[in-house]
Amino acid sequence: MDETGFDQIPESETNEPSPLESMQYEELLQLILRLPTAYRAVFNLYILDGYTHDEIAKLLDISVGTSKSNLSRARQKLREMLNTQGNEREFLRQER
Repeated sequence: MDETGFDQIPESETNEPSPLESMQYEELLQLILRLPTAYRAVFNLYILDGYTHDEIAKLLDISVGTSKSNLSRARQKLREMLNTQGNEREFLRQER
């Protein structure tokens, strides 16, 4: 895993950019905003603001385990949303 906490996205077998590579900043923010509130709070604090799980647990009055779990689930939801968006974009490219 890299420093953002996301697994390295494998290179595409085609020359097409991956869904994450072709996203605009605003699109990525919209996906983050679609996360459930608890997942989004931990994701933002850990990934964007650089807090540790101990600090997040104290700030949100949750356990460290819950912080780690919420981050893991937020990442999984984002991966699912990215895959869905990638499939939608691929479909639109094929229709042209």
